[in-house]
Amino acid sequence: MNSFTFSVPQDIYVEKGGISKLPEVAVKLGGKKAFIISGPHLNKMGIVGKCADALMAKGIESKSFTETEGNPSTETVEKATEQFKSSGADFIIALGGGSPMDVAKAVGIVAKYGGKIQDYEGGGKVPGDIVPLVAIPTTAGTGSEVTAFSVITDHSRNYKLTVFSYKLIPSYAILDAQLLTTAPATVAAACGVDAMIHALEAYISTAASPFSDAMAEKALELIGANIRRYVANRADIEAAENMLVGSLFAGIAFSWARLGNVHAMSHPVSAYFDVPHGVANAVLLPVITEYNAIADNGKYMKIYNYISKCKAYEGEFEPLMLVDAIKTLNKEIGIPENLTTAINNVAKNGSVSEEEIEGKIEAMAMDAMKSGNILVNPRSSKQSDIEMLYKKAL
Repeated sequence: MNSFTFSVPQDIYVEKGGISKLPEVAVKLGGKKAFIISGPHLNKMGIVGKCADALMAKGIESKSFTETEGNPSTETVEKATEQFKSSGADFIIALGGGSPMDVAKAVGIVAKYGGKIQDYEGGGKVPGDIVPLVAIPTTAGTGSEVTAFSVITDHSRNYKLTVFSYKLIPSYAILDAQLLTTAPATVAAACGVDAMIHALEAYISTAASPFSDAMAEKALELIGANIRRYVANRADIEAAENMLVGSLFAGIAFSWARLGNVHAMSHPVSAYFDVPHGVANAVLLPVITEYNAIADNGKYMKIYNYISKCKAYEGEFEPLMLVDAIKTLNKEIGIPENLTTAINNVAKNGSVSEEEIEGKIEAMAMDAMKSGNILVNPRSSKQSDIEMLYKKAL
């Protein structure tokens, strides 16, 4: 067994209607004025206002920034940071999916230490605690409420930069399944499978430990048993809560075991073609699962039994059965079959040909190779391997 360390340095509330805990949490932080970072959809739905009203009922004022986009940019971070500084707030509330949380973490760094978020790219560059942060997820997907990462798109490089520091983990997280019940089916599917991939990649990572394995296995159990139910009916509160907790455990798992080729390769797809992160991951997953199959050490069968409708037993299981199970799940919840379709689903100016996509593969592979996740993938990979996997995913 490899040596390992772990810590879960935060307080987490899991409760239906738990958003009512927000003023209590703010008092514990010593906060006097909040800055809420969210997105336009949640603002229109009134959820941002609901947070603000809950705080005001206890005499805590707030300002909000609701312009985060699907793949948040460095420009968005700069704009949100300026508004935070002018607001006079002393703590941040990240409300939404991974995008608002990534922006909130980035603002928490830059507002306190100056410069640009690009200055903190990589690991070990955040000098200390960031602005106090409360995370309230409204999707069961990223697990960002418990992770040590912020991923921001730098359009000048067509690149998704990652900031890694355990200082980014929010002080408090509030998991309220009632906030998940209005998500569109497409969002529920993309986010749900993203959470599953967090658990899967952490589980088979070469940096896995007994602690991360425990978190990953419970995440796979909860997500595998509930993702179909939740996508079919987002108002199924039991399925929503199980997905939310599964996403939380998956986030803890990959914070301590990292991920793998799926995430390393999906970030360039989103940066170059604006494909939603969860969709890019889901489309790449079967291809990379097949690639990694020869490195399986017995965990593939465990994953299969968590996510498949059928069960397999020793002596009858083959690793490629997991590939088929993933393809079946993707089809059932409406994930595009291949990368070309996923890219064209979000293309703004007509269709994008396979040849046009192939023209970007070398550059995307170069960017993917910069990810630390490549180093812990169970099967070692060269740039030529990554290019081959992209082509197969087309």
